[in-house]
Amino acid sequence: MASRLNPYLGFDGNAREAMEFYQDVFGGELVLMTFGDMGEQDPERASKIMHGQLETPAGYTLMAGDPPPGQSAPWGTSFSVSLSGGADDAAELRGYWEKISTGAEITCPLDKQMWGDEFGSCNDRFGVSWLVNIGQA
Repeated sequence: MASRLNPYLGFDGNAREAMEFYQDVFGGELVLMTFGDMGEQDPERASKIMHGQLETPAGYTLMAGDPPPGQSAPWGTSFSVSLSGGADDAAELRGYWEKISTGAEITCPLDKQMWGDEFGSCNDRFGVSWLVNIGQA
């Protein structure tokens, strides 16, 4: 098996909600493992997500979790997730954009840009920055 590079998103207690949202956006199989599944006894922590993984039909993998006991904030806050493809992928990418940008702060509307591609960016309702680029022929 080849090695892979996957985004691993950190949330502050709402990883389940975020990952279920991303499953709605991208489809696919979502596996969630709670701290309780791993023996956490504290009822406040037991239902939080230790590890979540979404494998999508398009071949994307998103991973996420809530902070472990003793950590109060997400680890790593300076990142963006980029989705890109060519004209053949335009309908799929626009569909992702429509869903991911719902309720988001749009930082650049998805539109034709000076370099010729369609591009948009937003910060979704969970604070994750997304970039969508549709290359033109």
